[in-house]
Amino acid sequence: MKLYCLSGNANKPCFILTFKGTTILLDCSLDLSTLQHFIPQPVTKSAKFDNVPPWRAPGSLADKVGNTLKDLNGRVFLDAIPEFHFPETGLFDLSLVDVILISNSQCMLALPYITQYTGFNGQVYATEPTLQVGRQLMEELVHFVEDCPGKPSAALLKHDSVIRCLPPPLRDVIKISSWKQCYNQHDIDACLSKVKMIGYNEKLAVFGAVQVTAVSSGYCLGSCNWVIKSEFEKIVYLSGSSTLTTHPKPLEQPPLKNADILILSGLTQAPVQNPDAMIRDFCVNITLTLRTGGNVLVPCFPTGVTFDLFECLSVHMDTCGLSNIPMYFISSQADSSLAYSNIFAEWLSSSKQNKVYLPEPPFPHAELVKSGRLRHFASLNDGISKEFRQPCVVFTGHPSLRFGEVVHFLELWGKTANNMIVFTEPEFPYLEALLPYQPLAMKVTYCPIDTSLSYSQANKLIKELKPLSVVTNERYTKPPAMFPQRSELIIEFDPPPLTFIRNSFLSLPVRRGYERLEISPKLAADLNPVEVKPGVAVANVMGHLQVKDGKYLLEPLPKPNLMKGGSFKGGDRPRAYIWGNVDIDQFKESLRRQGIVDVKVEDSQPNGYIVHLPSEDCLIRIEDGSTHIICDGEDSARIKIRDALLACLDKL
Repeated sequence: MKLYCLSGNANKPCFILTFKGTTILLDCSLDLSTLQHFIPQPVTKSAKFDNVPPWRAPGSLADKVGNTLKDLNGRVFLDAIPEFHFPETGLFDLSLVDVILISNSQCMLALPYITQYTGFNGQVYATEPTLQVGRQLMEELVHFVEDCPGKPSAALLKHDSVIRCLPPPLRDVIKISSWKQCYNQHDIDACLSKVKMIGYNEKLAVFGAVQVTAVSSGYCLGSCNWVIKSEFEKIVYLSGSSTLTTHPKPLEQPPLKNADILILSGLTQAPVQNPDAMIRDFCVNITLTLRTGGNVLVPCFPTGVTFDLFECLSVHMDTCGLSNIPMYFISSQADSSLAYSNIFAEWLSSSKQNKVYLPEPPFPHAELVKSGRLRHFASLNDGISKEFRQPCVVFTGHPSLRFGEVVHFLELWGKTANNMIVFTEPEFPYLEALLPYQPLAMKVTYCPIDTSLSYSQANKLIKELKPLSVVTNERYTKPPAMFPQRSELIIEFDPPPLTFIRNSFLSLPVRRGYERLEISPKLAADLNPVEVKPGVAVANVMGHLQVKDGKYLLEPLPKPNLMKGGSFKGGDRPRAYIWGNVDIDQFKESLRRQGIVDVKVEDSQPNGYIVHLPSEDCLIRIEDGSTHIICDGEDSARIKIRDALLACLDKL
């Protein structure tokens, strides 16, 4: 059993597990951290970003890079079509993958690359909310990239001779040559047509060899952990889980217990921030800004924690007397995102489900939309100018600040100190994100909200689940780089966790000791059990082993007259089977009956003996489960020793 790590980002997992002849891909996340190296792509004319001077490349490099590199605020950015960090493809042939298991919508953004461009011909499993929300995230990403027309490709920068001459931090980016441009809408449609929707605790057989089951992880709508079982082994894949009470169905623990291997990924990206405290700060800072007449910009994804922010912020604004302040949600997926969130009742927490039966919408944003407090638009050209009034709160993408409507609002509001931008997504370092926009007068607030497992929650959960071994990213066994003194921010387990890094593989400590085998009724009818001790009967079984679809079946042997030469291929059936342990005193007596009286016995190891027969020039070593006879004498001596030994053992 082996585990291959195809991603270097602990929060963007992608693994391959080989288990009992099956090849399983666990998640296929897309690393969007590459976006920090691209210049912002405005959706309208921009005096700032349309006139950035090119980087003065040294020597002949200038002809190769052209105007692709721009010098802005002391940093060199790529002015090209955005590209992304794809999972490793050189470690394993992805066309050999049998099945792909998706944990949540954030962990499937690289799926079109795999299903459409690697020769993959297997099955993909995901829950219905994961599929629908994943589609929204993919389509929004495609929309953002397609809104960057006329930009050149970054292909010329991927040659080693060019990479060595690039300025930092571009020069130090891991595997810039492997970056890929975004897929298109056709790829998304073709990819998602291969996904089979499954429910929680639904048992799925993979070629009859293993069984996979999705159980609720409590992280987001439809998110799950995966239990991968054979008859005698159990693997648990824990990804993007939460023990907090939010809108998704809560984490289900019992199916995860007592695994042979626990694969752990997707811990919090904000290890020192409490989500509840961050949401409180988020609401307080926004209301303070609104009271002074300022506008608030919230870069966000169109799903996930954004729904909780709508709910918490609207309640807090009510208590502060700011119910008349509008909130705007701008995304190409805004309409479908708001609609889908209210129809996935079975995937919600019990408190949200109860509202459905009242009947009430499970999320308050349905009422906010109805009352006009929350207004959603597909883009800036979707009639927002007719209804837009200030002060207000705008939720829009992309959280990287590299494309989308957020670029326009930063340029519009960035020069006014009364305004504020609030970062809630910890995936993108906010100072890096803001670098191209400096100097910036608006206030900046960082309230990272990540409901994933914290280190303390993960350690507590691991103790409760009691796996035999834990496998996790090497990063989780050391304190975070920003908090090197916080020794409690690590995953602890006894024995110490096995660790992996990108482009590496591990042999997992699971030894297949048994297989379940069925005996055909016809063969079972011919068995003659013999009782060897009270309550225990043993039967002599000889049959033909058939292996099909991962199942083992023992059938009667073909008749001898149908076999070559009229006998069994393996020889005739033995007359008796020998079993039991040798009693040394009984063995000595048996040797004497055979006429061998010169017997010397020495203790060799616990429950072991060395028997020396000088007259026969023989040495016999008796151990638990085995007997070795070394004899240089005549064949008659060998026969006597054999008969004496057989007389001491039981027969079937």
